[in-house]
Amino acid sequence: MKVDTSKPLEYGTHENSNRIFGFWVFLGAEIALFATLFTVFFVLVNRFADGPSGSELFEIGPVLIETFLLLTSSFTIGLAVHAMRHQYKRAMLVFFGITLLMGLGFLGIEITEFVTYVHEGATLQTSAFLSSLFVLLGTHGAHVTFGFLWGAAIMIQLMREGINPATANKSFIFSLYWHFLDVVWIFIFSFVYLKGLM
Repeated sequence: MKVDTSKPLEYGTHENSNRIFGFWVFLGAEIALFATLFTVFFVLVNRFADGPSGSELFEIGPVLIETFLLLTSSFTIGLAVHAMRHQYKRAMLVFFGITLLMGLGFLGIEITEFVTYVHEGATLQTSAFLSSLFVLLGTHGAHVTFGFLWGAAIMIQLMREGINPATANKSFIFSLYWHFLDVVWIFIFSFVYLKGLM
């Protein structure tokens, strides 16, 4: 396998470049998925039936903590990629681990939030608004869960094999995925929670 040293390690082979391009195509499909979920939510946002509205249900505190955790994790995964490009394996693993721990913290708060909603009588069956909310938030949460498991698997591979063209490529692609989830969350925070609280 010939490695082009004039490029960053994650792009170092023709196969690696193709994988990154392919992942950008995949993210395009993910954008279409979330665009559809947001559209459904915006159509159903005022259909409360006998259930609570966003202003009655949402609490800003947990949402701000979720936002802090996810946006900070986007910064730490960037630091992990920076460390990778300088062959600092230990620093890369530390920043990668911090990223995943923040993702886990985010999931813990989101699960607690869902349990609270259900205890307050807000379920998928309560109203069209709540069904669209749960599907949107649940889909994003499922993506974060998958990202946590995927990232943990990459970390194990990094510990075993070190930084090489294959692990660098996987780590970089994971960072693209994680940044994408953060961008989606910014839209959720702005147009679901903040707008719902007004």
